[in-house]
Amino acid sequence: MKNEITEVIVSQFAEDDLNEIVEYYFSLSHNYVEKTILEFEENIMSLQKYPKRGRVVPELEKQGILQYRELIQGYYRIVYEISDGKVIVHTIIDGRRNFEDIIISKLSRYYGN
Repeated sequence: MKNEITEVIVSQFAEDDLNEIVEYYFSLSHNYVEKTILEFEENIMSLQKYPKRGRVVPELEKQGILQYRELIQGYYRIVYEISDGKVIVHTIIDGRRNFEDIIISKLSRYYGN
């Protein structure tokens, strides 16, 4: 069976989120940063082979928005969607923060601008 996903795209917003995480933790622990980046890369690249491995984002599902899925990595929620044979990683959010406010803001910046 042919793999339907041709590409995994990490949006500039998700890259910015990752850079913020790196900047915050870099002075605290270089090892943590290296480990976290490797885990993000592995998780994100696994979506090419297993795009539906993440769950539908529960907070959005309650609103009837079903196209966004997420992978959980430690405290972080990697939010993505599957569209036209591609996986698009939209954002990486610290799950300890108010997810609903953050996700609405982040997704509106993606589609609004």
